[in-house]
Amino acid sequence: MSDTRFSMIGIGLIFAGFVTLGIFGGQFASVTLEAETFGECFEYPEDGEPIPINCGDALLGKNAFFALVVGLIGAGIFALIKGVRGRWDQDVKPEDVLGPGGSDSKPNDDSK
Repeated sequence: MSDTRFSMIGIGLIFAGFVTLGIFGGQFASVTLEAETFGECFEYPEDGEPIPINCGDALLGKNAFFALVVGLIGAGIFALIKGVRGRWDQDVKPEDVLGPGGSDSKPNDDSK
């Protein structure tokens, strides 16, 4: 795969990680606060009273979500580094090189 593709995939994965965190991360913010402050965790349905839930399970779900986001962003950073450190100019054939030392800088035979 080309290095430009790795850079584009990396940018896309990092963007997806931050978007995922922004959209779905809010529901996990209250779990930490409830567990540390009150020791009890609740689920808040839209049409009813709060339902008590196990704080351990809620924190496990929060940690799994955080691992997913870190995985997305980490994969994006890896792809960006692979794209930047790729073999951009190393694969140029010697006969295709332009400039000093390349195939276009041969001396003219018209000097005789």
